[in-house]
Amino acid sequence: MLTILFDGIAYGMLLFILAVGLAVTMGLMNFINLAHGAFAMVGGYILVLLMQRYDVPFLVCLPLAFAGAALLGAVLERTLYRPLYKRPHLDQVLFSIGLVFMAVAAFDFFVGSTQQIVQLPEWLKGRTELGSDPWTLGMGHYRLFIIAVCAALTFVLQYVLAKTRFGSRLRASVDDQRVAAGLGINVNIVFLSTFAFGSGLAGLGGALGAEVLGLDPQFPLKFMIYFLIVVALGGTSSITGPLVAALLLGIADVAGKYYIPKMGAFIVYCLMIAILLWRPQGLFTRTGGKA
Repeated sequence: MLTILFDGIAYGMLLFILAVGLAVTMGLMNFINLAHGAFAMVGGYILVLLMQRYDVPFLVCLPLAFAGAALLGAVLERTLYRPLYKRPHLDQVLFSIGLVFMAVAAFDFFVGSTQQIVQLPEWLKGRTELGSDPWTLGMGHYRLFIIAVCAALTFVLQYVLAKTRFGSRLRASVDDQRVAAGLGINVNIVFLSTFAFGSGLAGLGGALGAEVLGLDPQFPLKFMIYFLIVVALGGTSSITGPLVAALLLGIADVAGKYYIPKMGAFIVYCLMIAILLWRPQGLFTRTGGKA
């Protein structure tokens, strides 16, 4: 039981890092970017290709995956996304869905449709067991690494958005762009930085999750619904909401697939419906402004 809980937490933390960029763009920038999973796929392939073809160490590939996805996000934000900020949400959805299918086709053509294999360092392949039945806790070293990295990123992200000048400028830019510009804030730079950072987090999540979730060109389509569930359940007014929603989703998914393998996904959707009936605006909402 404890092992299932541990694996569920690791899975949930990974989903949070993958989805938090989408929560930021939807909640703070008011842009629906359903192509968010494509940036995660880019990060995953950066890690896999660098390790397989150039023997780049795993720990070096992780920041490169973040940087590569962030750079791509910055370029696309400047060239494709920015003109759509003031367009209706339907236009944003159709545009980003089109990007997803373009990314899937491009990676399938250039890289191939086979599942990619990640060779982890030896120190991440082991497993440690504590306690005895029925309270045995089996901790995979790689999942423990995922929890540690994602927890650190969560604290950094919460601090940046809530305590720094950049977070204040971002909230001001979202609330009223004209007033923010009048105060000397470069709104375009703020939005560009935010979008790039969210894309970079997706790329890092894709790199971390390549071994756990699997990686192939269908990745953005497979996990798009999970990203949307995290954002829908957690809400977009804070970082805490998506974090709690991702943990609940991860634990429910892992436990469901373990105890009732044929109904694992069904349990996740039942949990989603129950929470949305109880809290239609998400688990954590804040009145009087954005967080």
